[in-house]
Amino acid sequence: MFLQLRAEVEDALADALTALDLPAEDLGIEEPPEDVDAVLASSVAFRLAGEVGTAPPNVAGDIAEAIHADDLTYVSDVTTQGPYVNFLPSEAYFAETLESVTDGSFGRLPDRDTSVVVEHTSANPTGPVHVGRARNPIIGDAVARVLDYAGYDVDRHYYVNDAGRQIAVFTWAYETFDEDDLPEPERESPEYEMVRYYRKGNTVLEEGDPDEIEAAEADVQSILQGLEDGDEETYERVAEVVDTVLGGMQTTLGRLPAEFDEFVKETRFMRNGDTDDLVDRLKDLDCAVYEEDAWQLDLPDFEKNLVFLRSDGTSLYTTRDLAHHEWKFDTYDRAVTVLGEDHKLQADQLSAALELLDNDTDQLRQVFYSWVNLPEGGMSTREGTGIDLDDLLDEAIDRAREEVESRLDDRTRGDLDEDDIDRIARQVGIGAVRYDIVSKQPTKGITFEWDRALDFEAQSAPYVQYVHARCCGILGDVEADIPAEPDLDPLSEPEERDLLRELARFPAVIEAAADDLTPHTVATYTRDLAETFNAFYRECPVLDADDETRAARLALVDGTRTTIANALDALGVEAPTSM
Repeated sequence: MFLQLRAEVEDALADALTALDLPAEDLGIEEPPEDVDAVLASSVAFRLAGEVGTAPPNVAGDIAEAIHADDLTYVSDVTTQGPYVNFLPSEAYFAETLESVTDGSFGRLPDRDTSVVVEHTSANPTGPVHVGRARNPIIGDAVARVLDYAGYDVDRHYYVNDAGRQIAVFTWAYETFDEDDLPEPERESPEYEMVRYYRKGNTVLEEGDPDEIEAAEADVQSILQGLEDGDEETYERVAEVVDTVLGGMQTTLGRLPAEFDEFVKETRFMRNGDTDDLVDRLKDLDCAVYEEDAWQLDLPDFEKNLVFLRSDGTSLYTTRDLAHHEWKFDTYDRAVTVLGEDHKLQADQLSAALELLDNDTDQLRQVFYSWVNLPEGGMSTREGTGIDLDDLLDEAIDRAREEVESRLDDRTRGDLDEDDIDRIARQVGIGAVRYDIVSKQPTKGITFEWDRALDFEAQSAPYVQYVHARCCGILGDVEADIPAEPDLDPLSEPEERDLLRELARFPAVIEAAADDLTPHTVATYTRDLAETFNAFYRECPVLDADDETRAARLALVDGTRTTIANALDALGVEAPTSM
């Protein structure tokens, strides 16, 4: 209902300003502070005061007087507070909110008939997924989920770097060394078994004798050249390594969960000729120069040139990524890429080059994120000294199990078997990791802390999940008592109305998060909703209330359950039915 009320307010404000012969381009609509008894407010009087030649409160009064609340459905009254015009909700607003929140699809917006590809994670397939990079799949998957809830047709892509030097080194090492030359894998999983070859290869290239290094470099270069020349045998050799590692990485990412509709390999754009065609077009640009034995773009406003072709005729990752983005523009209406903050320069250069190639870069949005750290210190993917995401998730589940078991009293414990406890531990543990990471603004660095992430009393995933479980517990065997058309009249307590107000906001939260690509705002909303529900639960008995009140409050609990479940789903966090 919030979206409907906002639309109504926009129309009413625009009509009032037109009637007063005032410009209506910027309505200044915003959500008021918590202590203001309004759903929306307008600060437009600030903007218009100079034009009208009077103080903002006087302008606000004129605007409020020009709006007839009796003609509105979801607004009961229009008041002023200083320079602000406030819009108070009507009984119809609350009644329709109460009815709509019990729909299982509450929060999902109508189909926009717009396709979006979200590219995320795209870590080099050189070994296990590490904690430092965990923010990418978590944010990326949440962005995709929020866009899906907002009505977009979403595809999730993993762009596979299968043509760079790292992969050539990996392929050479895999074909060179024997299993006996390697340590035992850290886990019985393909990527853990394969990464041993990669690490061994890097050690030889850094510490081997000169003749050994020279021979190895020649083999690595041969693989790179074979890819560039379209040699099918070379593609097959590389694919064996890449696909094996990716298979293991998918299993790890699936635990978050983060799943993909397509793994798009960069060699695809070499094999189909797109990269060669792109190189020819880049050479024709006015800013193309041949300097320092390489073709480069001398882009305006960039101190560093963009290299797109080496002297030996081999392309670079960026070159192939340009071809990749042109393919995305041809295939989808919009493209979103989730990138680490260390890729900002490359992303800006890529956008500039795409514009020079006559692409509509308005189709492209980027979400940048900073790193996830652990208190223990730094991480390194190449040296094998980092902390794997699998290890973090395992520890999360173990810690969550301890916390869950410590909170079980004898009565509750009898209702749960070991499978139930295992399920709850997994839901809470992985949910805690995911929620803690996605709930922060992406550009802010994170130091992951167990005590904070698993705190049932603080603003964490377990805190929100527990509210969902509590709602499920309240409803229990009485779901049949929830009326199909709940009556608003018994819900007159402030805590009941506060909860209805908070529930009504959810579709608008989804819309804003999708527009701005900010899934962390959905996490903030879940905490606000959980707090509001807890205040309601403390003051408003549900099962012990009289029949009419009980039925209305059950509908309110059911709406809270649905909304929290859907909000957590939009973040990729499970909603346990018991904890």
